[in-house]
Amino acid sequence: MGVQRSTVIFAWILLLPAVLYVVVIVAYPLVDTVILSFTDASLKKLTNWVGFDNYEKIFNATFASVIVRTFIWTFFSVSIKMIIGTFGATMLNSAVPGRSLFRVLTMPPWIVPMAIGIFMWGWMYNGQFGMISGVLQNLGLVSGPVAFLAHGDTAFWATIITDVWIGVPLVTLYMLAAMQAIPQDLYEAAWTDGAGRAYRFRRITLPLLVPSLITMSMLSLIATFNSFDIIWILTRGGPSGDTTTMIIDTYNTAIGSKKYGEGAARAVLICIFLSLFCLAYFRTTSRFATGDKR
Repeated sequence: MGVQRSTVIFAWILLLPAVLYVVVIVAYPLVDTVILSFTDASLKKLTNWVGFDNYEKIFNATFASVIVRTFIWTFFSVSIKMIIGTFGATMLNSAVPGRSLFRVLTMPPWIVPMAIGIFMWGWMYNGQFGMISGVLQNLGLVSGPVAFLAHGDTAFWATIITDVWIGVPLVTLYMLAAMQAIPQDLYEAAWTDGAGRAYRFRRITLPLLVPSLITMSMLSLIATFNSFDIIWILTRGGPSGDTTTMIIDTYNTAIGSKKYGEGAARAVLICIFLSLFCLAYFRTTSRFATGDKR
């Protein structure tokens, strides 16, 4: 009995750092934010309980457009990163000359500090002295300077391109590692049977990559949905709110307007969306683990 009790105590001692982390870093701020979302806390007034008033305020046409824009921004950004990253990993996994050099060249977007990389793209998007506008003018594709960040449509896609540039290296390396984990015996058997490269990729590589594709897509989705730095540094949500996503709107409300209660309500809504994404991910991966792919 004494040995069993000491084992239990030792186990709890080992778990204590993780428990403290969950309670202090995760649970307490989350519960405090939920409670704050039911108040009218701001810099100008005392905190009063207002129930669901903050949630009723955010369910309007303006915030609905912010939600739709966030999902569109996330969808295109994640999709492009996954396509380019998987294609790049396929190329790096192939027996091509200079493969090691290509692997090194995929790292700069990931190695360069994010803020510096975003500022670099901001200079490139500049209409007067930006490289992109200059190249387009020299090629005769545009008649004058193009200020990409000054127009809603171009600014929206400019932020997506920047996010893709930053995120592709991680996707590429992750998918490359997944490809290299596939047993080579399968490829050798298919090659012996006369299967071509496209057939081997379609019938061997792609099916075995599905779990990795799902995992990387979910990780990229969460990071992209919560992305703040790229949009804030490039456009601050402008012009005219055309690049404002939920995380930018939450920051503008809570920090910019000092409406902490309304900002907390927006943060809770973001947390709900991300929780639903995670539930969908866990359900999908559990089906693959059990062999149920319906």
